[in-house]
Amino acid sequence: MDFHTWLLYTTVALVAIISPGPAVLLAINNSIKYDMLAVAFSTLGNVLGLFILSSAAMLGLGVVLKTSAVLFTLFKVFGAVYLIYIGVKQFRNLTNIFDSLTLSGQKSASHYWAIFKKGFLVCITNPKPIIFFTALFPLFLNPQAPLLPQFFILTLTFMILSYTTLISYAFFARSLKSWFGTQQRATWFNRISGAIFIGLGIGLLGLERK
Repeated sequence: MDFHTWLLYTTVALVAIISPGPAVLLAINNSIKYDMLAVAFSTLGNVLGLFILSSAAMLGLGVVLKTSAVLFTLFKVFGAVYLIYIGVKQFRNLTNIFDSLTLSGQKSASHYWAIFKKGFLVCITNPKPIIFFTALFPLFLNPQAPLLPQFFILTLTFMILSYTTLISYAFFARSLKSWFGTQQRATWFNRISGAIFIGLGIGLLGLERK
């Protein structure tokens, strides 16, 4: 793979990655509610999900999702229900997020494992990335060259960009944490972020096969 092809792919991928979505919102929520270690775990779960989706797309699952109406519908409904579940739970949370922050140092390994799994599930239950990988990869793969090295280059590039972007979103959100010091603002943060999760889930239900 030549440098110019990789650079173009990186630019296109970055534009897609920086667009706010479930993973960005989850990273911001974890940075405000817990700490940056929680963000690191949820982001690791997310990029692992990206690797699996990319692998599945290369193996043909993306084509199946695009051609099987039943499978595609089941996949997106499951993802939508999970996002809506997270949103409802967040919306109903009336706890001051900074009460949670003061306890962040006491979190157990099982707590961070649960955060890792949530990041993984948010990614793996969303059909958008696999459709993205399915549509994007053929444009940048050179069929005359070995495909496996190209797959790893493109996938790892996407994973690194995703990880860096999510960590950056979370860091800047956490730098504004003092603004959320009051109970009223904390409650509104929970309600707004919960409503956005619910909206993303509902929007996912409207995703059509291309």
